[in-house]
Amino acid sequence: MELRHYLSIAQIMISVVLSVLVLLQVKGTGFGAALGGQDSQFRTRRGMQRTMHRMTIVLVIVFLAFSAWSVAAS
Repeated sequence: MELRHYLSIAQIMISVVLSVLVLLQVKGTGFGAALGGQDSQFRTRRGMQRTMHRMTIVLVIVFLAFSAWSVAAS
């Protein structure tokens, strides 16, 4: 297997984990809030919410880096 195949597999795995993290964060908010409505309250993130939020940001950065690396490798 070539490097680009490994990068593609890594991108798929990261995207699955990223999707799960995003879906877990949306749980508990109304459908209107998910579309940008004003249903939700603004509050600080604590505990697990803060950790999941930070993990999401890190995974997005890692995903973008792998995507750029994949394009450069092909």
